[in-house]
Amino acid sequence: MKNYADKQEFVLSQITNKYFQRRDFSGCDLSGIDLKGIDLSGVNFIGADLRGANLSGCVLTRANLSGANLMEASLREANLYEASLCEANLINADLTRANLCGSFLWRVKFTGSNLWGASLCDVDLREADLSKAKLIEASLIEANLSFANLAGAKLCGAKLLEANLTQANLTGADLTWANLTKANLNKANLWEAKLIYAKFRETIMPDGTIKQPQIVIY
Repeated sequence: MKNYADKQEFVLSQITNKYFQRRDFSGCDLSGIDLKGIDLSGVNFIGADLRGANLSGCVLTRANLSGANLMEASLREANLYEASLCEANLINADLTRANLCGSFLWRVKFTGSNLWGASLCDVDLREADLSKAKLIEASLIEANLSFANLAGAKLCGAKLLEANLTQANLTGADLTWANLTKANLNKANLWEAKLIYAKFRETIMPDGTIKQPQIVIY
């Protein structure tokens, strides 16, 4: 592309052209592009450069963003239902109130990202890096977080019911008021984690014991 304006016009023309069915932008340089509120469902963004892109309010259902670079991109209130973001880079991205339910997030990088109020029910977050991420009031019901790195993450008020946190790293994580009912924390690292008013009910603890219903204050 000659310049940003040309890149913007080209991408928009391909997306809005009803005769262009493929909508394949794999490997493309789309850094800084503004696609706010556009329907991008099913679009192929594998390995695309979307650094600093504005995808706020976009419909990205079943889109493929595997290996894409979304560093510092805005995905506020975006719909990423069943989207694939495996091994994508979302460092310092803004996903406030985004819908990621059923999405594939294996080994995704969410370091320092804002996921405040995001919906992450039944997502695959195995081996994901969520260190220092803001997951305040996020919904992670039945999420698979096994071997995930949540060191220093803010999970205040997060819903982690039946979440799989097997061998997850929660060192220094803030789980104040978090709901861990029936969550699996077997072999998880809770060193210096804040568990004030966290709810444990039938929760499998790091040592394999099952926590009975009670409020734990540390």
